[in-house]
Amino acid sequence: MAFLLLTPYNSKAAGMNLRKMPLTEIRSTNPVRVPALALAFAIGAALLTGPARAQSAASEGQKLAFDRGKGNCLTCHVIKGGDLPGSIGPELADIKRKYPDRKDLVAILNDETRRNPQTVMPPFGRNRILTEQEIDAIVDFLQTL
Repeated sequence: MAFLLLTPYNSKAAGMNLRKMPLTEIRSTNPVRVPALALAFAIGAALLTGPARAQSAASEGQKLAFDRGKGNCLTCHVIKGGDLPGSIGPELADIKRKYPDRKDLVAILNDETRRNPQTVMPPFGRNRILTEQEIDAIVDFLQTL
């Protein structure tokens, strides 16, 4: 239906009276615009769901970070909203400013011993404590702090 409304149509050239014709019988002579219109709708939908997906990943990351059996970040770090935080590691605040490149955070979670051999932070990725997807979700959460 949107195709019919958005496609130019010259009813005089076709010899038809469009006012008396049901919409189901109106045919366009310019079908090239359908893919462009579908693409525009797909892009619009992706733009609308992007922030929701990012928020969902950050929420999942928070659950993992606070989970004492998985990410367990609260054992060593103070994190806003977390209960019974530890004091071994630095407070996790203002992370986006401290680490503007998310690759740095991913590297830290994967294996901080590469950057700092003296660290006590577990190599979550190297030791397969967290999957790549879980690390990405935790990074999404950390970037909201």
